Amino acid sequence: MSRVHAFSDDALGDADAVELADRVRRRETSAAELRNAVAERAALVDPQLRGLALDRIADPVSGERAGPLAGVPTLVKDNTDVRGWPVGNGTTAYVPAPAREHAEVTRQLLATGLDVLGLTRMPEYGLNASTEYAVAEPTRNPWDPRFSAGASSGGSAALVAAGVVPVAHANDGGGSIRIPAAACGLVGLKPTRGRLAPNANGARMPIDLVADGIVSRSVRDTATFLAAADRYRRNPALPPVGLVEGPARRRLRIGLVLDSPTGAQIDAETRTAVTEMAELLGKQGHLVEPATTGIGSRFVDDFLDYWGLLAFSVVTGGRWLHGRTFDPERLDALTHGLADHYRKAMARTPVFLHRLRRVAQSYTELFTRHDVLLSPVLAHTPPEIGWLSPTVGFDELTRRLLDYVAFTPLCNVAGAPAIAVPAGTAANGLPLGVHLSTAAGDERTLLELAFALESDRPWPRIQG
Repeated sequence: MSRVHAFSDDALGDADAVELADRVRRRETSAAELRNAVAERAALVDPQLRGLALDRIADPVSGERAGPLAGVPTLVKDNTDVRGWPVGNGTTAYVPAPAREHAEVTRQLLATGLDVLGLTRMPEYGLNASTEYAVAEPTRNPWDPRFSAGASSGGSAALVAAGVVPVAHANDGGGSIRIPAAACGLVGLKPTRGRLAPNANGARMPIDLVADGIVSRSVRDTATFLAAADRYRRNPALPPVGLVEGPARRRLRIGLVLDSPTGAQIDAETRTAVTEMAELLGKQGHLVEPATTGIGSRFVDDFLDYWGLLAFSVVTGGRWLHGRTFDPERLDALTHGLADHYRKAMARTPVFLHRLRRVAQSYTELFTRHDVLLSPVLAHTPPEIGWLSPTVGFDELTRRLLDYVAFTPLCNVAGAPAIAVPAGTAANGLPLGVHLSTAAGDERTLLELAFALESDRPWPRIQG
């Protein structure tokens, strides 16, 4: 199957956001020209990829002209308010009304200078790891449209990988930045809890799992965005990131983790990609040694119970969130299955919440022995469309999800940063990714390592 992308010699070219912003500043191009190129590219590939939830290319929301990414086009995920736009959360269970105000996250994006041109698709309430639906067309992977683009920020990842925009907003409550980044060959950083503006959905959770960020095609785009966002809203409880511009010279202790908390078996190609990346890090001068997280099956059970609690909150509280048009009967089978799971687990709520809240402490202790952990992002390569469809029976679907999303949720519960970076391609041409994680507040180390990997092993390009 041929790859689907829109790269050409138009105003966007194959430039990243930093380069485009520099061209706008030098008046070699304009925000309007970039916007026109986005419109043409979206018209070319989105009918097949289905990454757009809302097209406002002709009527964008402009970012701050003094921001470092001024004039660069982007898209926002369909669970984040943009004033005047209907935000749908990936569901047909309610009729979305125009948002009254920008979300704080949206204001932070606009402060970096980015121009917002629309919303990107996601699975229902971000509960799935593939952007698929019970009745609607799925979002497809531009590297091969027969396969999943990941989730929940699947629309953002598909459109960035296909070249429609250089970066796009994403958020992550269990891997939803890193999973689609890995599936689509992108860079995806989940920041530390509290690093960026508070996410309204996460703030309602008993344990806030959600961090916002972007997916990008270059480390410097992610680093530039994070530095600008951190300047806009500094969290005094965290060390400042500053602008990371390249690798550091520090020799790090890197723990290689190949045993997943879910017990999932890692496929051979993924294991090879991670071990090859470990060898590269060793050649760069770092000490790489085997490691384990010490997190076992109880964590998996607790996370599944918590995942169910979130779905139960949607089923029972959707009318309070979305108004009278909300109809829980229109929610998909995964949402209902998770809610039913929680109903059976409800008596355990105080116990599993207590154990999950203690994860941050045990996770932090890992970094008395290691500076960084290296692992897969996912236990296997992206599945074909349908494998993770919400129409699959609940017990089978949750088993498949836990066997796929084997490494990412731990950092959400711990509130710690992690980054997915490309690690080559599998025999079928789909991207492979690796996962780097560290202690809360230390995004700088992750970005420095990612710069070093990008320099020594440039990412595969979808355009050949």
